[in-house]
Amino acid sequence: MDINLPLILVIASFVGMIIYLVDFFMLRPKRVAALSVLKQQLPNWADSDSKDGLVFEKSAEKLNTDHWLVRETKSLLPIILVVLILRSFIAEPFQIPSSSMEPTLLVGDFILVNKFAYGLRLPVTRTKIINISEPERGDVMVFFPPNDKRYFIKRIIGLPGDLIEYKNKQLWVNGEAQSMVLAQQDIDVLKRQLYVENLTGVEHDVYQTVTRSAKPYQILVKADHYFMMGDNRDNSHDSRYWGTVPKDNIVGKAFAIWMHWKDWSSLPSFSRVGSIK
Repeated sequence: MDINLPLILVIASFVGMIIYLVDFFMLRPKRVAALSVLKQQLPNWADSDSKDGLVFEKSAEKLNTDHWLVRETKSLLPIILVVLILRSFIAEPFQIPSSSMEPTLLVGDFILVNKFAYGLRLPVTRTKIINISEPERGDVMVFFPPNDKRYFIKRIIGLPGDLIEYKNKQLWVNGEAQSMVLAQQDIDVLKRQLYVENLTGVEHDVYQTVTRSAKPYQILVKADHYFMMGDNRDNSHDSRYWGTVPKDNIVGKAFAIWMHWKDWSSLPSFSRVGSIK
């Protein structure tokens, strides 16, 4: 079951703010009033060595001790708010779960996604409130595919209005073939060969599986939609299968790898730290 962390953070922030405000505007004035009454009842309350002073100190300590719920809220609320702001408006971490973006991203890569690259969006609803820039062809983007609540990560191949064709394992954008140069003669154990693709000026590595054929594909990308493909071309569940991605489903632009940790049987590695091409 997927955990909706943004929703959890929003609810926790809302509940925490209510508890804090109730304490500040309702409980705190009662504590102040109780201390004022106590001072009137104990004339020598300011003298810590007197009987009145000792009684006042003990009573004041008890009155000024927050309820455990208020105490925990005051400790955790700032942390929750910082995490919510960072994840919603600045950067969010993700882990790569599949091989669909190899060789660019490997299973176990931990990446950072720029949440404001394409505009600021509200958490949970993802409603855009400030427009900053538009996605560009070649960007590696995190998004929700149509009719799926899971995060996906692929490369933007087609922009709104583009004619995208894929034939003989070569991309065509608006009638122009995109350069594919064989980068490595050797075929790996998964029967893949490494190519460098030039996607209208954006060079990046792609894998092609020599034992698999690819059906011809053609689509005219409609307005406010994007055509997405994985760099592991013959092992990617992408727009060729579930269609284009609406702009409202955009999460952000992947820009850096900060750690690699495939599973619990291995140790974390920082050898792949760097920007995403």
